[in-house]
Amino acid sequence: MREIVLDTETTGLDPLRGDRLVEIGCVEIFNRMPTGQTFHRYMNPERDMPAEAFAVHGLSTEFLASKPLFTEVVDEFLEFIGDAPLVIHNASFDIGFINAELDRIKRQPISRERLVDTLLLARRKHPGVSNRLDDLCSRYSIDNSRRTKHGALLDSELLAEVYIDLIGARQSQLILAPETRAAIASGGGETPRRQREVPLAARVSEADREAHRAFVATLGDKPIWNDFLPVAAASDR
Repeated sequence: MREIVLDTETTGLDPLRGDRLVEIGCVEIFNRMPTGQTFHRYMNPERDMPAEAFAVHGLSTEFLASKPLFTEVVDEFLEFIGDAPLVIHNASFDIGFINAELDRIKRQPISRERLVDTLLLARRKHPGVSNRLDDLCSRYSIDNSRRTKHGALLDSELLAEVYIDLIGARQSQLILAPETRAAIASGGGETPRRQREVPLAARVSEADREAHRAFVATLGDKPIWNDFLPVAAASDR
């Protein structure tokens, strides 16, 4: 299943009072594993950056002045997310800003039925404690040392790691390797398996093998499983 982990940065807290999007970051995951495909854009909000918001993400009015408008990146953004579920931390905040931008240019809003809110998931799993992204990274031993300020793409990458732990999918990654992009696109083909850097030591000792051979010898010349093997294979045993 394809999902998109998404985060935004803005000029403030309320799109209904004129605050705007300034950054969108998205990370694609497939079957709960990152594929390496991302979407990341800065946008000119067509207004000044309040000092409070600048302190959070460090995106200045001057830096954003040369960036494209939302209307110039919206098609690429919508194509990237497609119809996949959107995994967002405190989803009502981000989707409120995205839908406000879509409304400004007379485009259809994104349905809230598509949202997977990791803040709500975390509150159910860890009630009574803080469930900010930094707290969850610490709880799941995810390195967030690069997060000196908020950034939409970096926060999406961290949230993808948190989400995998939050829903208990980490163990499956130890067994199942990610599908290649070609296999994903075609819907078929063999899934490549992740190879261990150091093979596991054999658990069957030579004494175990000798004991097994001795046991098989007690079964005689015509063990029952030979009835189910090709003649050549049975003669080789």
